[in-house]
Amino acid sequence: MNKKSGTSKDAADKLVRGIKRKTRKNYSAEEKIRIVLVGLRGEESIAALCRREGIAESLYYSWSKEFLEAGKQRLAGETARQATTPEVKELRSEAAALKEVVAELTLNNRLLKKHDRGWGGRRMRYPASEKLEIIRTV
Repeated sequence: MNKKSGTSKDAADKLVRGIKRKTRKNYSAEEKIRIVLVGLRGEESIAALCRREGIAESLYYSWSKEFLEAGKQRLAGETARQATTPEVKELRSEAAALKEVVAELTLNNRLLKKHDRGWGGRRMRYPASEKLEIIRTV
């Protein structure tokens, strides 16, 4: 009988741990910053703040350390500015256009080189394998 109660208790503990894991609160960056800034103001104790927010003090201190380190790196100019979505889209489209130009010039260059050697005629076509090779190099 003792084994059964121990086994059911283990199963119950495992179930509770699983539920806690799935219902754990994930804080966004804005929430973390808000909590750290409230703690840095010093209007209330860190323990009271953590109780009110439902977090462990060690979690608060790790967030605070990350926040201050990130600020220090940003002020020192060690971090790169994040590109905005329109900038990224514009740069990607420009890169694609440039790749097309490079591919076209590469094809023309190969055509001229082979024409100088006397290979091919006016309407020379590239075999599929050569086209794939050119695309891979670009």
